[in-house]
Amino acid sequence: MKYRNLGSSGLKVSEVAYGGWLTTGRTVSDQTTDDIVHKAFDLGITFFDTADVYHRGEAELSLAKSIKSLKRSDIVIGTKCFFPMSDNPNDCGLSKKHIFESLHGSLQRLDLDYVDLLQFHRYDPETPIEESVRAVGELIAQGKMLYWGVSEWPAEQIARAHHIAKELNVAPPVSNQPCYNIVHRYIEKAVLPISIELGVGQVCFSPLAQGILTGKYKPGASAPAGSRGADDTSNTFMTGHMEDEDLLSKVEKLSGLAADLGCSTPQLALAWILSHDGISSVIVGATKLSQIEDNAAASDLEFEDDVWKKIDTIFGVQ
Repeated sequence: MKYRNLGSSGLKVSEVAYGGWLTTGRTVSDQTTDDIVHKAFDLGITFFDTADVYHRGEAELSLAKSIKSLKRSDIVIGTKCFFPMSDNPNDCGLSKKHIFESLHGSLQRLDLDYVDLLQFHRYDPETPIEESVRAVGELIAQGKMLYWGVSEWPAEQIARAHHIAKELNVAPPVSNQPCYNIVHRYIEKAVLPISIELGVGQVCFSPLAQGILTGKYKPGASAPAGSRGADDTSNTFMTGHMEDEDLLSKVEKLSGLAADLGCSTPQLALAWILSHDGISSVIVGATKLSQIEDNAAASDLEFEDDVWKKIDTIFGVQ
């Protein structure tokens, strides 16, 4: 496993991180999560991603059980706040009140004194950025969190948050957590360039496009039994892609390229992301030990530029 700085900060994060958006505390048992987390750690994965809203706190509670036996200084824990945690009108957004209460709720569920990274899960147009930045500044001063970032923020708001933090003498954001993969590349237009300029590292979620880029889904065929695509409780974000035979045909070609290179399709898809400037880490999920073992190995892959050009050609990107 290789490690990179999180943006311009001195914090080192594993190139492959483990996250439990659709699994931890929901579709897998605490025991399975524990097995995966410890296997991930054994493979060199030290960065673990979660959020308060993931299954209304259940993901944090489950992760807490798994990291309890790990040395705190050996791991990096990131969580997020923004989305509603109840019907209380103040229990959402990026007001100072919600940021404080959200973080303290996460610390309680995670059974930690501090988190390494708190990210604003979405941009909040109803709260002045100044208020949100001041809040994280105070929490950092209190030792409740060490670094902060955002998730799925537009480029102009990332730049504004950075500027305001500098004005207020608060540490600026060091991360952005976007959806980024071979299929979804919207950040390349504006988010990635401004982030590189400002020292904001990308912590990419859905790097395998919800599993589409694993190669397990074939054109004209039903989703394999036991796969996420076959599970109506967790395939909400996949259905359009599973019905896109043109896309699935492209993924088949990607799988052929991976075979020629001697790696798995997921490994090649993850290595493609890691080959780009401005990327700090990719977050993978897993329901089996074999998946985390396969994904972790992507960190060791290096290919010449012609491989990335072949992938662009396969997916029709000029």
